[in-house]
Amino acid sequence: MPKLPVLSGKEVVKALSRIGYELDHQTGSHMILRQREPPQRRLTVPNHYEIAKGTLLAIIKQAGLTREQFLDLL
Repeated sequence: MPKLPVLSGKEVVKALSRIGYELDHQTGSHMILRQREPPQRRLTVPNHYEIAKGTLLAIIKQAGLTREQFLDLL
């Protein structure tokens, strides 16, 4: 399994935008993303300089991706 790089919240949002997620709104330091096409999942991404590995893995899982699929988006 490949190691995940250290990413900021904005880099994660940029990667997820390539598969149809767009910024819906931001509440404090959390960006809420919504999928344009069904199933229209919603994701919460913290707008931090560095996202913790566990948090990043949870976001990847909620997006319905594997590590390899996510790394291809970067």
